[in-house]
Amino acid sequence: MLKNITLSAERALIERARQRAEQNNTTLNSEFRRWLAKYVEVPQTTSDLVALMNRFSYVKNEKTFTRDELNER
Repeated sequence: MLKNITLSAERALIERARQRAEQNNTTLNSEFRRWLAKYVEVPQTTSDLVALMNRFSYVKNEKTFTRDELNER
């Protein structure tokens, strides 16, 4: 069952997105549903998790945190 939601964005951005979807022979609605499904995906296997971690391999933690710093809120 599909459920409607309302999103807000700049008019020009929406128009550009619609044009791009049209060029790809699809709709903005269809592209949003595809994005939403991908957004909520959870890695299912170890290889999925490794692939996800590889996507973020450029992130470097150059600081070592103390226990107190890690527990700060």
